[in-house]
Amino acid sequence: LETAVFTGLQGGLTLHWATTAIYDCIPSIGLSMLLAVSSLLVDLLIGVPCAYALIRLEGWPRQFIDRILILPLAVPGLTLALALVRSYDGWISFRQSIGFILCGHVLVTLPLMCAAVRSALLVNDLRPLEEAAASLSASFSRRFRDVVLPACLPGMLAGGLQVITVSLGEFNLTWLLHTPDHLTLPTMLADAYSNQRIELATAFTGLFFMLILPVLLLMQRLIARYALPMEMSS
Repeated sequence: LETAVFTGLQGGLTLHWATTAIYDCIPSIGLSMLLAVSSLLVDLLIGVPCAYALIRLEGWPRQFIDRILILPLAVPGLTLALALVRSYDGWISFRQSIGFILCGHVLVTLPLMCAAVRSALLVNDLRPLEEAAASLSASFSRRFRDVVLPACLPGMLAGGLQVITVSLGEFNLTWLLHTPDHLTLPTMLADAYSNQRIELATAFTGLFFMLILPVLLLMQRLIARYALPMEMSS
């Protein structure tokens, strides 16, 4: 079985490695999905208010915050991981938890969510709508829920697509932040390749595509159904 991957179809076809990979990857698939969904939720909670605040700023404060937000995308992932390790050097229990990996994922995905939501908010000028709602005695929370969030929906969906895909495939940060008990699918794939287990690595790659493609198709369907009609109507 191990030599079949090096001889091509002449070595025969087998599902042995696929079933082995599925059995071995169930915890990693669950962890990868948990990190992706958690990153999406945290990015929504932080990114939407942050993007809304940014469009209210003008001049150098907005430019300065823009540069700070995009900085994690310009810094190599290994550098960010080492910075996190040094920053939480004494937090042993936290460094051994899933939350530590989640911090790294949020760090690299939050700029994507902020940029997408901000672009959606800049399409239309919300000030007249907010002023009209305020004239009808709507509180800030009511205006944010009924005026701002619907305008954010295209950006939230587009940003969510980016966050999910980046989090599922994130390797550089995760490689340095993970523990042997917290292996994501990309780290298992790297382990297989580094140990010359090409048969397992191939099966892991197939599983990765089987995991991410349905998510991409679902997110794109949501964007086509909700975001595009809103943009056309605007």
